[in-house]
Amino acid sequence: MTRVAVFGATGTVGSSAARRFLADPDYEVVTVSRRPPQLGAVPPYRHVSVDLRDRDALLAAWVDVGAVDHVVYAALYETPSLVSGWVDPEQIATNRRMFENALAAVGSRAEHMTVLQGTKAYGYHLGHIPVPAKESQPRVPHENFYWEQEDLLTAAATRTGMRYTIFRPQFIFGDQIGVAMNIVPVIGVYAAITAELGEPFAFPGGARYVAEAVDSRLLADAMHWAAHTPAAWNETFNITNGDVFSWRDMWPAFARFLGVEPGPDRRRSLAEWLPQQSSVWSRIAERERLRENSLDRLLGYSHQFADDAFAYTADGSPLASRAEPVLLSTIKLRTAGFTGCIDTEEMFAHWFGVLRQERYVP
Repeated sequence: MTRVAVFGATGTVGSSAARRFLADPDYEVVTVSRRPPQLGAVPPYRHVSVDLRDRDALLAAWVDVGAVDHVVYAALYETPSLVSGWVDPEQIATNRRMFENALAAVGSRAEHMTVLQGTKAYGYHLGHIPVPAKESQPRVPHENFYWEQEDLLTAAATRTGMRYTIFRPQFIFGDQIGVAMNIVPVIGVYAAITAELGEPFAFPGGARYVAEAVDSRLLADAMHWAAHTPAAWNETFNITNGDVFSWRDMWPAFARFLGVEPGPDRRRSLAEWLPQQSSVWSRIAERERLRENSLDRLLGYSHQFADDAFAYTADGSPLASRAEPVLLSTIKLRTAGFTGCIDTEEMFAHWFGVLRQERYVP
């Protein structure tokens, strides 16, 4: 039996990765996070409840875990001020420390490790990036935890012989609530509140731009593929669903999926507006018998990320980080043998359906 440890198993990526490996009878899964993950009806797995910032606690817990063959590292620390926190020295140092502690725990016996980066690796939030962004491009020099973790990873690989794969996705979507960057529950909540207030479901963002999505299930499939595919070892891959979309153009489909009426654009900061509607949400949740009546616990920091994703600005001027195209080439991944793809509109329909079925949104 092959053993895989999934760090950050309560997050959007980690939960999907855990489900994917649990679906393979050849794998025994160990999940690692502060809280037990909500994985639904899946085969038994072992959970380690620990804060990755606490090295001593993690190493003590790992004595009972023992050796693992594969590692998926999907843990993430974000500051309460999400977007500005991306260049915060505290955020960078904390993510480095958590990753360093995880490497210390798994030791020299792991055969392969998968790590996440993202489009910030190309510096999209700092200015122009080449179109399309390719993995062969030189490292963009700027302060971020990706490079800190990558340097630790490659040093460990050289020292122990462990192989690794780095994935760089675009926007990632899934069914997890209370996380830092999953916009699916944000849209579902926004639709329910506007309907409750008698308002149309209006697009709240700014200028239109072309984006790429990644279904967390697709990313999990790629992680499973990478664990046993030599062509993926010691490589970095961009990954997307395979198509493109525009938030504004997708908005009528969101309205249809959620059973609300769309309307003309209405510029609005969801980071500011949604927390002001906590009593409205409580009323909806009680009437509809939803599972979560706290907006804080439902949204996490994802409503802050929504403002950035939707290119919101108070005066309607272009948001600098979304004014330049951010498109990733996935040719390297396809050439290596992973050809999975999914229609982005169908992806959103699926995840909205899951949230409604699980009674997180009406």
